[in-house]
Amino acid sequence: MSDLQQLLDNNARWAESITQRDPEFFAKLAKQQTPEYLWIGCSDARVPANEIVGMLPGDLFVHRNVANVVLHTDMNCLSVIQYAVDVLKVKHILVTGHYGCGGVRAAMQNTQYGLIDGWLRNIRDLYYEHCKSLEKLPTEEARVDRLCELNVIHQVANVSHTSIVQNAWHRGQPLSVHGCIYGIKDGRWKDLNVTVEGIDQLPNQYRLRPLGQS
Repeated sequence: MSDLQQLLDNNARWAESITQRDPEFFAKLAKQQTPEYLWIGCSDARVPANEIVGMLPGDLFVHRNVANVVLHTDMNCLSVIQYAVDVLKVKHILVTGHYGCGGVRAAMQNTQYGLIDGWLRNIRDLYYEHCKSLEKLPTEEARVDRLCELNVIHQVANVSHTSIVQNAWHRGQPLSVHGCIYGIKDGRWKDLNVTVEGIDQLPNQYRLRPLGQS
């Protein structure tokens, strides 16, 4: 028996259940993808994007990495954002972290893990920036969870500071960047109320002129 047999059987049951509900679903899905949402989330296996928000395939364009980080040097993430904004014309970017994130926890410690240490440097810097306020929290779990929230807020800013998103706003394209967090313990997805909808919400030093303007 194939090592993948259980997964293949699961897939067959899943495809059949979808087809029973909507016989034309996969035919329509194959024609085009027109999602209104880009999800930027964590790679954690316990955080399945579509299921959390009750959406079917085709409803979310998804990018995931360890600790839902958005770096200005990450061509993978930036390419996803560019395609989602410029080609798919998504209306919402959902930066979604989760409580108890292992990547965030690792960034708070001095243990070496390997290549991932460089990736988490962005969050480590954020931790030391806020360490005094975090130290006032009563438990390690509370500190980790608060840094998970601060990380989402920081990544919302990083998304908003990209020329991709700002050029969309210059064009008058409707686009909102949201910060959300998921609770693995209760399954709840929460809005952190840090939505950015236009350049006027950005600090002056991060505002970029429209293309072609000197």
